[in-house]
Amino acid sequence: FITINFLVFGNIIGFLISWIFTVLGCLMSFFLFRKKIRNWFAEKIKQKEKLKKIIKLVDNLKLEQLTSIIAVPFTPAFMVNIAAGLSQMDFKKFLIALSIGKIFLVLFWGFVGTSLIQSLTHPIALLKVIILVLLAFIISKIISKKFKLD
Repeated sequence: FITINFLVFGNIIGFLISWIFTVLGCLMSFFLFRKKIRNWFAEKIKQKEKLKKIIKLVDNLKLEQLTSIIAVPFTPAFMVNIAAGLSQMDFKKFLIALSIGKIFLVLFWGFVGTSLIQSLTHPIALLKVIILVLLAFIISKIISKKFKLD
């Protein structure tokens, strides 16, 4: 859909439409799990140490780590949203990481528009992914220090 938005609406409008609605969709799933499922889930995992460790790991992600995970084009967004929604992660940190990370994800899909398999066979596309994720990491690191988020 992102590539189609870029083709139909052009680079700027296509980017804005894709970015806004990608962020909104992720926020909807985050809030669904945060408000409706988190308490039920917490009751279910009381005895399960491995799941508690995973949730604690998600809680302790730094802004730049979360942003980098979100910026990788092949990371399943629904899993990140669910994990963040079930954890005690600060909403502000999630929103900032999501807003920054999705910029680079949308840019990748809008301009490159390849699948994981195609990226593996075309090193230039893979290099673009690495550069975009690195940029997302650097920007989130700067914002994290400037606003003292971690």
